[in-house]
Amino acid sequence: METVVMTDPQTGEEAEFYVLEQTCIGGVSYLLVTEDDEDESLAYILKEIQTEEDDVIYEIVEDEVEMNAIFKVFAELLDDFEFE
Repeated sequence: METVVMTDPQTGEEAEFYVLEQTCIGGVSYLLVTEDDEDESLAYILKEIQTEEDDVIYEIVEDEVEMNAIFKVFAELLDDFEFE
């Protein structure tokens, strides 16, 4: 499973996420990630907001309308996963 490392811009802390799926909607890239590869873990939707040289900057999608719309796409792509 592919991983991505995110750095908190305020604290400089790094966190590793496992990429479950990725998609591009309206020219914007989204990742569905989880903090660990356990069966039951929290998932987050990350949105690409900027590309700088070799680095890509993502932020967690917090807008409820956008999150629900993107979640539906990921649910269709990952029909073998159970989401709650």
